[in-house]
Amino acid sequence: MKLLRTLAVLLATLSLAAAVQAQNRFITVASTTSTEQSGLFPHLLPVFTKATGIDVHVVALGTGQALDLARRGDADVVFVHDRAAEQKFIDQGYGVGRHNVMYNDFVLIGPKSDPAHVKGMKDASAALKKIAAAKVPFVSRGDRSGTNMAELRLWKTAGFSPEDLKQAWYRDTGSGMGPSLNTAASMNAYILSDRGTWLSFKNPQELEIVVEGDKVLFNQYGVMLVNPAKFPSIKKDDGQKFVDWLVSPEGQKTIAAYKVNGKELFFPNAD
Repeated sequence: MKLLRTLAVLLATLSLAAAVQAQNRFITVASTTSTEQSGLFPHLLPVFTKATGIDVHVVALGTGQALDLARRGDADVVFVHDRAAEQKFIDQGYGVGRHNVMYNDFVLIGPKSDPAHVKGMKDASAALKKIAAAKVPFVSRGDRSGTNMAELRLWKTAGFSPEDLKQAWYRDTGSGMGPSLNTAASMNAYILSDRGTWLSFKNPQELEIVVEGDKVLFNQYGVMLVNPAKFPSIKKDDGQKFVDWLVSPEGQKTIAAYKVNGKELFFPNAD
């Protein structure tokens, strides 16, 4: 009887340990703020966890900061949207197996009164040039995010360097997309946003989309595993399961199903 009781206790202990281990099974994903603040992750991740039993802890930062976090080995997967920065990350040996996941586009947001007279323009850089000439308020994230880098490329095409933008009318927030949109709304200012975060933004006040449709505003998102050869602590198998699931038919269907007010925010285009 004593032996049976000992075996029963041992089995119960092992079962409890297995349950605790299952509950603690998670990966860390360094991602852009737009996937979080648009509401995509709260929609997407529970479906992945239900399918795999793997929890996902998201660290939402600008793309540049997310890649820096991964360069320190503090994330298992990166899910971001700056193709040039992603390629540099791979070339430096920090990432492996990048895949396209989805896309949307950037849009130029501005006051309904449109003091720079850019509404309806199809050339985003030309619109920025008119904003600068009018010296009307413009809000920039200034956080090395994918959106911020896209904005700076547009300014460069318009003939402006970062030094040229150190003007009173140009406000650098150093914050994520949602807080930056709030700043723009409070200032009645122009701002470049990803469409997903804009459509889910709940405080537009007098702001609206003023410029859209320029092909340079295309916004591609990619995912990759942090290189386990460089960081042995990376949760390689579970991280790869997340990557594989995102580009699988189920993951792609789940992304397409996320809508706000009937509008699709992200369009799946896995390799």
